[in-house]
Amino acid sequence: MNDNNENNNDFTPPPADYGQLVKWFRQATPYINAHRHKTFVISLGGEALLDANISNIIHDIALLNSLSIRIVIVHGCRAQLQNKLAEENINSSLVEGLRVTDAATMDKVIEAASIVRSQLETRLSMGLAPSAMHSVKVRVASANVITAKPAGIINGVDLQLTGTVRNIDTLAITSLLDTGNVVLLSALGYSPSGDCFNLAYDHVATEIAQSLAADKLIAFTQSSGIHDYDDHLIRELTPASATQLITDQALAPAVLPLAKAAIAAVEGGVPRAHIMSYCDDGALLQELYSVDGVGTLISQANFEQIRSASAHDVSAIIEMITPLEEQGVLLRRDREKLAAEIDCFTVIERDGLIIAIAALYPYHTHQAKQYSTLGEIACIVTHADYRNGNRGARLLETLENQAQAIGIEQVFVLTTQTAHWFIENGFNEGSVAELPEEKQSLYNYQRNAKVLFKPLT
Repeated sequence: MNDNNENNNDFTPPPADYGQLVKWFRQATPYINAHRHKTFVISLGGEALLDANISNIIHDIALLNSLSIRIVIVHGCRAQLQNKLAEENINSSLVEGLRVTDAATMDKVIEAASIVRSQLETRLSMGLAPSAMHSVKVRVASANVITAKPAGIINGVDLQLTGTVRNIDTLAITSLLDTGNVVLLSALGYSPSGDCFNLAYDHVATEIAQSLAADKLIAFTQSSGIHDYDDHLIRELTPASATQLITDQALAPAVLPLAKAAIAAVEGGVPRAHIMSYCDDGALLQELYSVDGVGTLISQANFEQIRSASAHDVSAIIEMITPLEEQGVLLRRDREKLAAEIDCFTVIERDGLIIAIAALYPYHTHQAKQYSTLGEIACIVTHADYRNGNRGARLLETLENQAQAIGIEQVFVLTTQTAHWFIENGFNEGSVAELPEEKQSLYNYQRNAKVLFKPLT
């Protein structure tokens, strides 16, 4: 036991499923390293702050801070403002999601924002209590860093003291982050003439993420993220595909402004934007420290890509094929042989993790060393957690296209257990005698693998 805990009467024993905890921690390690010293902008709407799970979210944000992540929080206060306006019998309308903010409403905006900011600052300053790290305090800093201008007239309605971002004091925010602070900002902006403007918090978060060249924009909504027409969570989107969902009016009203903000952030240079639920305990940690996450990721780059293998992939490929070699499904390959053949392999990479592999071996004539019309497709393997995504078929199609590009007219496979799958994908059973002579000489009659061929022309 760590000496620091020897007198801790609140010690909690390891969970019963300790192995799962160890497995998760090992899987999270690459992300712990990757996120260190990165800048994340987190937007929290007023409704999130009223949810029972907000204490857990704040705890997890404090945990991110302890892992050396630079954090800016932009909060809203619409739900709190609505309550105050109702208490004072102040009527206030919305135009395309933006509030018409007169002087009386603006007073309540400032009041609500001040209360919310104070509550957040208090919670953050409590650090990681209750936990063994309760003594680790989080330094929180707020600042007047947003210059704003009037939003003007929309659909013939003057929005009065509702504004938009004009400028961000990036240097001031960076200075606060450099000294270890979590920066907490309200969605208020000021003009050079001294006017205060009511801003949309999601728009402010986007502008700050862009101005800081942040690594991530993180937003919370009631649902688990962006859902499709059948209400299934969409794990990954590009800005173009997310925009199409908006055009098709497929998004729920609550998630629409967050989706627009995420799209704008990514199109403005922020590598990744995440949308997740503020109701789910641990959603923030699961989204940031697991391969698949629990929300929706919007990114310019494909989260999952097919690419040629490189020498750096040898260890990952060996890790994937070793269990199948031990079961006799695949022939054994030593590391040196695999490294020498790495140019024959194609992989599917998902956020840095190799989840599927396959190889194409062209066969040469003995004379001119030119490609013949035959190629072998081998070692199609998909990670156990990703076998429902049709990835094997995608790899097969990729290898067939590669084969055609170098003049191969027919491919073959040798398989002991997956012949039916290959037949479903256009292969026909053949004989050992139809194999290239080099392959015939290596054929293992004890394995008695089926030989299947597929013409490509």
